[in-house]
This record gives sequence, C-alpha cells and structure tokens, in this order.
Amino acid sequence: MSRTACLRQPRESGDPAWFGFWRKGSWTPAVAGMTMWVWAVLAALATPVVAQDSLPPAPYAYRQLDDPEREAKAQALMETLRCLKCQSQSIADSDAPMAGDMRHQVRERIGAGEDPEAVRAWLVERYGDYVSYRPEMSRTTWPLFAAPLLLLAFAGAVIARRLKARR
Repeated sequence: MSRTACLRQPRESGDPAWFGFWRKGSWTPAVAGMTMWVWAVLAALATPVVAQDSLPPAPYAYRQLDDPEREAKAQALMETLRCLKCQSQSIADSDAPMAGDMRHQVRERIGAGEDPEAVRAWLVERYGDYVSYRPEMSRTTWPLFAAPLLLLAFAGAVIARRLKARR
C-alpha cells in the first residue's frame, strides 16, 4: 500500500482534506466545539499572566501618619483587625495586598479625625464580623460567648455528680 493511499484525496478545489473546514458550508458543530476548547485552553494558560498584581500599594499601607497620637490609635486598631487573606495575622502584621489596603483605609480615616470605633464599625459593616478579633455581642455571635460557659457548667455538673456517686 502506498503512502498516499492512506491519505484522503484532495477535494474538488485542490485543497488538502485537512483544510476543508475553511470552505463555505464545512463549519460543523464539531469544528465549532473543538475551536471553543482550543480558545478555552489558551485562556486558561493566559490567566496567570494577566492575574498578576501590578497595582502599586496604597499610599498609607506602609507609611505612618504624621501625628504620633493618631498613628498610635491606628496601630492599636490595626492590631485588633484580622487580615481576610492570611486569617491568622492582624492587618498590622500581614504583607498581603488586601491588608495593605485595609491599613491605608484605617490610617486615612483616623488621619481625617474619625473615631477608631467608628472605623471598626465601618470595617465590620463592609467585611463582616470575621474581620474583628473582638466581635461584639449580637444575635449571630452570642453562641460563641455562651458555649464556653455552658461547657464549663456541664463539666462542673458531671464532676459534682461523680463525686456524689462515690460517697
């Protein structure tokens, strides 16, 4: 069998068979699906390139306020706010870009004369209770405060009952 016998014969136009999808009327759903997959793979491969953070840090992210008293208030507040990206660090300790933006917001608002508790309330309203290391007592957080007391009372009752049963 010759080598050319395995290949499909050229069409009437003289194009090789694998160029057939360019001709009018040869665009099939299978070719469209294959094209879609090729574009999807190319987009997935290009995503890390365009996802890089190229924005400069916020102005107050690493620069302190001029007034030492206000900077002390800002630092005290930043120590009690959780970095939403790192989750185990405060925004004062984290190097994440989001923590830098939050530090900028805190310093900007305190530098403008806003009360630290008002800044905390604004951040909690914007990001939720999770942003604060000291959540306020509310309808959704009371089980966090009540659970240790209930467990302590339950453990005391169990110990008292066992001591009474031994006598």
